Amino acid sequence: MPRKKFTIEQAFLDLDEIIEQLEKDETPLNDALALYTEGMKLVKKCQDSLDKVEKELIILEEENTTVSINGEA
Repeated sequence: MPRKKFTIEQAFLDLDEIIEQLEKDETPLNDALALYTEGMKLVKKCQDSLDKVEKELIILEEENTTVSINGEA
């Protein structure tokens, strides 16, 4: 089965679902632990994705600044 591509938008939706499940009083402890673990993995993937985008933006900004300083458009 092909693995679906990670998107931060889908990860946020998945995290919302996990939070809803964890907030239910009837969620068994073992299930809650599994949900929490899954949620933390998603949070890590989101953070990694955001860090990557931030680095790309910094590079683009530096390139734009270099072009401006050199007088090129």
